[in-house]
Amino acid sequence: MSRRQLTRHASWFGAAVGLTVVGGEVTRHVVGGSSATASPAPIPDIRFVQVSDSHLGFTGKANPDVTGSFERAINQVNALPNRPDFVVHTGDLTHLSTPAQFDQVKQMMSGLRTPAVYTVPGEHDSVDDGGRAYRAAFGAGTRGEGWYSFDLRGVHFIGLVNTFTLEALGHLGADQIDFVRKDVAGLSADTPIVVFSHIPLFAMYPKWGWGTDDAAAVLNHLRRFSSVTCLNGHVHQLFTRREGNVTFHSATTTAYPLPRPGQAPAPTPQTLPAGMLAGALGIREVTYHPGNPSLALTDSRLA
Repeated sequence: MSRRQLTRHASWFGAAVGLTVVGGEVTRHVVGGSSATASPAPIPDIRFVQVSDSHLGFTGKANPDVTGSFERAINQVNALPNRPDFVVHTGDLTHLSTPAQFDQVKQMMSGLRTPAVYTVPGEHDSVDDGGRAYRAAFGAGTRGEGWYSFDLRGVHFIGLVNTFTLEALGHLGADQIDFVRKDVAGLSADTPIVVFSHIPLFAMYPKWGWGTDDAAAVLNHLRRFSSVTCLNGHVHQLFTRREGNVTFHSATTTAYPLPRPGQAPAPTPQTLPAGMLAGALGIREVTYHPGNPSLALTDSRLA
């Protein structure tokens, strides 16, 4: 080594060089020493779990034990090798939105091994009361009818409510759309955005109410961002669609399957042959790797 090279690297003496794989790229950083040329420590990945449509309180042949299947889903989350940063339930926590059902689902989710639990309501969470019982159980810290946002390690998350004023389709309303406009106004265009809602924010199958009539107004406020991912429940099956910079992912359920769009007269609970129900139910693990605009999704069937 020449004297110039020695001078340039002198500050590395007594330090260990670590190699970390983040988002498929190898990042070098120095451990136990200081150097003006050392790369900063990499931002860790974000891992979270999406569960949806537990329908606690449902009684029917399609699943005679929705409480048991939801409990298996919780156990499966707790058995993951990496503890999730949070768990989000994307609606229809209950089937009839009674106080007892909300209390039951809240008690069960308190057993999740995660620092935080988030929810958005489904239409079954507002039966006959406009969502009052839901907000009493899960509305702390939210705004309006229960919408909210938060940031985690450079990612901006938004929870939306499109089930309280629906008629044929899901509906957000002017107040919530204005909330989103103000919420993202100060964010840089390279901020990854993740949106939670119950009903899809795209026209998956409007004939069955599988869409949101004013979703375009919210999505227009998100068009300038390079990475937008929308995660929803409601349809009880896996489905993915991409429109420009926005990717939509529908999740499966922990309760009972629904038919594919147009393959039945109506979206009613489907009774499967014996032993096949668990294969139609599941959870989703989502991983965000810094530097990668796409989220990594792992959909798992119930064990």
